[in-house]
Amino acid sequence: MKRILVTGGAGFIGSHLCTRLVNEGNEVICLDNFFTGSKKNILHLLDCHNFEVARHDVIQPYYAEVDEIYNLACPASPVKYQIDPIQTIKTSVMGAINMLGLAQRLKAKVLQTSTSEVYGDPFVHPQPEDYWGNVNPVGYRSCYDEGKRCAETLFMDYHRQNNVRIKIIRIFNTYGPRMLPHDGRVVSNFIIQALNNEDITIYGDGTQTRSFQYVDDLIEAMIRMMATEDSFTGPVNIGNPREFTILQLAEKVINCVGSKSKIVFKPLPHDDPKQRKPDITLAKEKLNWEPTVLLDQGLPKMVEYFKEFVL
Repeated sequence: MKRILVTGGAGFIGSHLCTRLVNEGNEVICLDNFFTGSKKNILHLLDCHNFEVARHDVIQPYYAEVDEIYNLACPASPVKYQIDPIQTIKTSVMGAINMLGLAQRLKAKVLQTSTSEVYGDPFVHPQPEDYWGNVNPVGYRSCYDEGKRCAETLFMDYHRQNNVRIKIIRIFNTYGPRMLPHDGRVVSNFIIQALNNEDITIYGDGTQTRSFQYVDDLIEAMIRMMATEDSFTGPVNIGNPREFTILQLAEKVINCVGSKSKIVFKPLPHDDPKQRKPDITLAKEKLNWEPTVLLDQGLPKMVEYFKEFVL
């Protein structure tokens, strides 16, 4: 049994990770300031003897005796992270510094959840880990994109200079139960609109592509990454390489819901990438991992979740 700290543990992905770690018998500390996280996401864990919650912002230092740290703290939805862009970049940068400092003192392993956004609007497709990206440093999304890029730099420098035991993963589009219904991300947006028989809004002409990963596949990859030998730091792409246009996704959602929604088109937002698809060769090699949940299998679970908790 290990003592594990999960920052952002009451969020969409964090709550699924906490559940997995608690079920495996570890002692888990969930750290969250509840800006985008929700107590509802971890309600089922509160009676577990090996789970505790602390309301805390990772911008401030935190001290606890732990063996491993999963650093997930940062709003990932454009709607949320653009509300306070300065706070967003501080969360990525100061949060990384504080968690790395804690890991250094404890000689603990620390995993950084980076993002496919580090690739920006890519010129290389699909995106391998050695691609440096095409990111606008002064755009509306920069607080998130550049914050995550800086966090990766900090992780590598703490590793090289201070021998901190680090892991870096780059998460591609992920969906599943406990996503916020109005967080501006495409899967949740489409499902909510379809359930309400509202027009489904596509920004741009719908030909831009994404790859969609179910949350259970991501959690499995995170556990495997943390368990790798110390010499392997990443970064590693974690995503589903099956690629869909946004228009195809909208049609799948309408069919899944049985909705009367019509599709409407609006202008593309600033710096929205035209294509996004992971090269997961490294994940297959080092983690013996690849996603197993198809989009047609995962979407119905999302629809059922939003039927129960949103409508």
